[in-house]
Amino acid sequence: MTSIKKENFSEHDVKKLENICQQNYSKISVEVGAKHVNLPQTGSMYNWEAEGKDPVLDTEPVKGTQSGDLFKNANIDQMHKTGKQVQRGCEESSDNCTQRKSSSGRSLKMGNTKLSSKDTETDGQVSSCNSQKLKTCDSVCLTGEQEGDVVPESPLSDAGCDACISDLGDPGKLSKCQSSSGDSPAFEKESEPESPMDVDNSKNSCHGSEADEETSPFLDDREEINMSKSINKSFRIQYGEAELESRKSCFSAKGCESFEEIDNSVKEDGLHTKSPGICPAPSSELKGAKQSVKRDSKITSHFMRIPKVEEKRKEKCEFEPQRPGRKIPKYVPPPLPTNKKWFGTPIEDMRRMPMCGTRLPHLRPSANHTVTIRVDLLREGEVPKPFPTHYKDLWDNKHVKMPCSEQNFYPVEDENGDRTAGSRWELIQTALLNKFTCSHDLKEAILRYNIAYSKKWDFSALNDFCEKVLEDAEAQHLFQSILPDMVKLALCLPSICTQPIPLLKQKMNHSITMSQEQIASFLANAFFCTFPRRNAKMKSEYSSYPDINFNRLFEGRSPRKPEKLKTLFCYFRRVTEKKPTGLVTFTRQCLQEFPDWERSQKKLSRLHVTYEGTIESNGQGMLQVDFANRFVGGGVTGAGLVQEEIRFLINPELIVSRLITEVLDHNECLIITGTEQYSEYTGYAETYRWARSHEDKTPRDEWQRRYTEIVAIDAFHFRRFLDQFGPEKIRRELNKAYCGFFRPNVPPQHLSAIATGNWGCGAFGGDSRLKALIQILAAAEAGRDVVYFTFGDVELMQDIYNMHTFLCEKGQTIGDIYRLLLRYYNEECKNCSTSGPDVKLYSFIYNTIESYADSADDDEEKELCFDD
Repeated sequence: MTSIKKENFSEHDVKKLENICQQNYSKISVEVGAKHVNLPQTGSMYNWEAEGKDPVLDTEPVKGTQSGDLFKNANIDQMHKTGKQVQRGCEESSDNCTQRKSSSGRSLKMGNTKLSSKDTETDGQVSSCNSQKLKTCDSVCLTGEQEGDVVPESPLSDAGCDACISDLGDPGKLSKCQSSSGDSPAFEKESEPESPMDVDNSKNSCHGSEADEETSPFLDDREEINMSKSINKSFRIQYGEAELESRKSCFSAKGCESFEEIDNSVKEDGLHTKSPGICPAPSSELKGAKQSVKRDSKITSHFMRIPKVEEKRKEKCEFEPQRPGRKIPKYVPPPLPTNKKWFGTPIEDMRRMPMCGTRLPHLRPSANHTVTIRVDLLREGEVPKPFPTHYKDLWDNKHVKMPCSEQNFYPVEDENGDRTAGSRWELIQTALLNKFTCSHDLKEAILRYNIAYSKKWDFSALNDFCEKVLEDAEAQHLFQSILPDMVKLALCLPSICTQPIPLLKQKMNHSITMSQEQIASFLANAFFCTFPRRNAKMKSEYSSYPDINFNRLFEGRSPRKPEKLKTLFCYFRRVTEKKPTGLVTFTRQCLQEFPDWERSQKKLSRLHVTYEGTIESNGQGMLQVDFANRFVGGGVTGAGLVQEEIRFLINPELIVSRLITEVLDHNECLIITGTEQYSEYTGYAETYRWARSHEDKTPRDEWQRRYTEIVAIDAFHFRRFLDQFGPEKIRRELNKAYCGFFRPNVPPQHLSAIATGNWGCGAFGGDSRLKALIQILAAAEAGRDVVYFTFGDVELMQDIYNMHTFLCEKGQTIGDIYRLLLRYYNEECKNCSTSGPDVKLYSFIYNTIESYADSADDDEEKELCFDD
């Protein structure tokens, strides 16, 4: 009987202790729960009240250190809830999570810069980091506003150029101001995805990469909560009311700690604790944007004795079989300094032309290389002589149909009113040699030899430019000097371009080298809309080619058009005042064989990533990527004004590629070497402004070409965000990038680095982090380093660098990474019913590789246990 009473008394004591614990921790739950309501305002929230921003964000900023303390105690709260309290806590946390998702899903735009909310980090410095980012981007936008307001020079005159340079202080400041390449925009997107016959789309809205969303950082997995319920009873019995009271007082009295401090305290206590006792409650891990990767939920790690170092391995072997299941820990990249503008290999160490190149062979025409000048008379500083001496005409489907061709007929009426076929070139000469006094005269001249379009073509943009944009003196100079010189340049076509120009058709590997003077004559004819058979919209022989005549540049009232006309008139003024003396080569490259990506054993090449600068300004001597439309040039002759169109405007010789290049296929690219930059600009898309004339100082190679190599590669246009993660689409983008980067029979040490950025991440719907990884893989396979410009996106810069560093440290090959991309599609995207996957690509890669390493460590430790 005595033993029975004693047993009953012990059971009664246990119940009493449970009730006391439950009452005490109910109070704590209320206090913590109250603080949780306001939790989404802390950490990364920025005070916008002073700036009059979104009223939703009009809250007092709370220090990031506060959230660290709240999160720490949130773990304790959830750990000791029982019965209905646990369920209620789960529901409240879930509601908070939903609210946090919806509030953080909004992306903030400032000027030209688009900021996306990053996955919440377990570091108390989140608030300061985000504030720093916003201030940095603010400064970028302010710079753009200041530059955009100043147009120090007329495109029709050099007057004021010296004053402009003196205002800037010294020539070195030009690159710093980024006027030649515009202020660093939030992103640079590829040309609009319309067809070449319908690219005049003024709806060039700036679509950035998908904004990351935050999930509630204090929403623990339900599985962990349920597990915690089962041990609450034994926990209370073991430690009693006194221990719980001390914890409660610790909650209210202890100062605010950052997440990092909490994590460190856990580690330190774990290393120094030798006697049984409570380990400090670990900080709750934050979940990234839409991530479902669960953290290590081995609940006994919160209570069990931390073993001595010499016992740790043996004990781990003993406890390993008892674990219910191992969960992949969430990998968090190490924090990076917030004040750095670039990461990786210094840009000065990257290979550039001409330093890394080899001497070119003598320039000679061949079966796959058309040369339109006398190579024997090619001299530095002299205008190249055309070859052959006299004009040779070919009117077929393999060559450009020239305006001056004898086969270029046009219906004319004779004296009796009968229609006969007359020479269109003679009609063009007659029309253009008339004196122009206003834009109406120019319109009438162009329509005389394009009479079929007299009621279709609109010249509103040209009229507004001449009558409303230009000053009277500028307009007078345009009509009395520049336009007459352009007419002479256009009508000299038969004597300047004497050789038939082959079309760069699909499946061809062919190059065309012509002089800058010949290109200028082609562009003058394009301005006056003289090229035959190139105006029909559909089902014409040139429907698979971009449009070349400038008629669509003259139409509409888009505010972009005057700035585009300024930029082009600057070019025409320059080339008519002084003939250019260089050469330019256009190469269509078509590859039939591509790497076996899954089996590639090559390692990643070097990377330099920065949020400052632009491809054209900071990538001199490198292979510069044009985020192209498959119809090269995109909307340059229409309303398009993003990355590709801007590059074609400041380097107008690129526009001639539209005359000769058929639409690019999936295994093709266009490489243009030797074009010259004639203008500097500020802004981007709607904020684009011509700034001033530019004097290109890039040195020339042995063929008298500028060391400016531009490759046009067209990204795939994704209608649905998830489509791009499919194996076929990933392989397509890898092959396209590789096609642009690969040079047959050139060793890697002679290949320049690639200057690129957010290729295909604007209107084409690409994910910037996936596209960056694809370009890094393609560059490594082609033997090139990468210089990556994020165009003002600091988070993207850090993410790309962290991923590249992580992959290199883990020794991942191209094949390894490619297989990870396939696995990501199969596990996260294939059966996804929402617009985007729950787990972000980079988080998946981090955690998957880390799980490989953890499983390898476990296998090694088990082997050691068996050996013991």
